[in-house]
Amino acid sequence: MGTVLEMNVVVIANGEWDANWGKKELSQKRYELLIAADGGADYALAAGLVPDVLIGDLDSISGESLSKCKQGHTLIKKYPREKDETDLELALSYAHSYLEKNGTPIDEILLYAASGKRLDHLLGNIALMSGYALQKRRIRMICKDYQAWVLTQGKEQIAGKKGQQVSLIPLTDKARISSKGLYYELSDLTLSASSARGISNVFLGQTAEIEVHEGKALVVLLT
Repeated sequence: MGTVLEMNVVVIANGEWDANWGKKELSQKRYELLIAADGGADYALAAGLVPDVLIGDLDSISGESLSKCKQGHTLIKKYPREKDETDLELALSYAHSYLEKNGTPIDEILLYAASGKRLDHLLGNIALMSGYALQKRRIRMICKDYQAWVLTQGKEQIAGKKGQQVSLIPLTDKARISSKGLYYELSDLTLSASSARGISNVFLGQTAEIEVHEGKALVVLLT
């Protein structure tokens, strides 16, 4: 049998962004589609990339970037400013629908510039990640200093390096978790949403195994 290639989709939001890091990071990523949520198009174009799709009410994107998107034949989906969804929510919905139609369950949405600036936006973005995790679609938030994604019930091997830090944060009232390959080994341990006990664990080697028996957890892998 042949190797199944991942058909990941990149979504760029309008949050915190390091231009130099972002340009290098995106140049190294393989993806099928690049979606910009409104002002995220400014970041994409600054990295030398023209978005395949631009989604939002277009109140954040610069006039110059909007012109470049039009010239570059970007699919532009404009929504009214007064709407029920955020620009990023619309972008993630488009990405998920694309992968449902063209991809496989293992394909991920790689989410950039979704942290910083506003705490309410960050918490809302994590809520979106959590919702898609229940639909078996992983959204991997990638930032300069960390990656984050949601684990629902099941077991997963995570690659890292000795001494690298990882945090496990419950997204439900309680999350029952086991782990192997971490300094603070968890053995069917219940982590509470009102405690910070899962913060700053450490890789003993190059891999760790995490199993969520009950609930949901946010994995934050420091880079």
